[in-house]
Amino acid sequence: MTPEERVSAQLLAGPYGQDPVAVVEHLLAVQAQDARGARLAIRARTTGLRAGDVDRSLTVDRSLLISWLNRGTLHLVASGDYRWLHALTTPQLFTGNARRLAQEGVAPDAADRAVTAIERALARDGALTRTQLCERIDRAGIRTAGQALVHLLMLACLRGLTVRGPMVDGQHAYVLVRDWLGEPKAVSRENALAELARRYLTGHAPAGERDLARWAGLPLRDARAGLKAIAGELEVRADGLVSLAGRPPVGRLAAPRLLGAFDPLLMGWCSRQAILGEHESRVVSGGLFRPIALVRGRAAATWSLSRGRVVLEPFVRLGRAAVPALEADADDVVRFLR
Repeated sequence: MTPEERVSAQLLAGPYGQDPVAVVEHLLAVQAQDARGARLAIRARTTGLRAGDVDRSLTVDRSLLISWLNRGTLHLVASGDYRWLHALTTPQLFTGNARRLAQEGVAPDAADRAVTAIERALARDGALTRTQLCERIDRAGIRTAGQALVHLLMLACLRGLTVRGPMVDGQHAYVLVRDWLGEPKAVSRENALAELARRYLTGHAPAGERDLARWAGLPLRDARAGLKAIAGELEVRADGLVSLAGRPPVGRLAAPRLLGAFDPLLMGWCSRQAILGEHESRVVSGGLFRPIALVRGRAAATWSLSRGRVVLEPFVRLGRAAVPALEADADDVVRFLR
């Protein structure tokens, strides 16, 4: 798979998405434990939006939400995709969650009482922030120190009771799923696997079964089942990778672009070689994915914000045309976040 194919599939080569929901639906799920990074993923694939437009989709329109899905990390998804993604990708996460709670000194019965406290507080008071929920759990006499709180909040989400919905005073608040989205409908696992394969390929093709399994956090057999269910919709390449039949042609290489931390371009496949090449250790370290500058479809620098300005750290020579293009995009990053 070439960088051009990957960048084009990811809406980074144009045409760009029209709004936050269109981008997230195309990508299906955007890793979102870094809140700024998730918003910057949308900026890089649209024009003229601001971070506030993402927050409006979360808070007013209720068209986007964040929860623990897929690989066991927070993901930004369209509200319409939450039910089937949750049903498909969370069952295998309970074991790890229970192990982490035990390591934090929270017994199973205490975890159950914490989830009950969370549910009652949200039912009584509506949207509550992490800090507010911590106070409620503390009052119930349950440990929240260390990482215990995070994994208790995760457990409530894994049980399908809560999601991170609206922004409240600049913080992302939790709500009850039934209050925010209404009562659930039955989800067919077979249909969900087919939809997963189809939607994954929309934003990531060409790709292979192992790419899909890793991205979704599912066993390889499930990835194969999903692809088999839509076999009639697929084109199989000579290298064994698959795409949806009739997909748009590969677009031109994107103009130099700044991507945020944990950008979907780096999260969707087993290998990041096509984008990072020999520089992966400069970008990925200790489970963290630094923001990158994309030039001619490949990572050319990392970047950070310092005193409201973008600071580039190139690890390849930037071409004469790339520098002013990245400076202009840096100005747009600041505008977007302001």
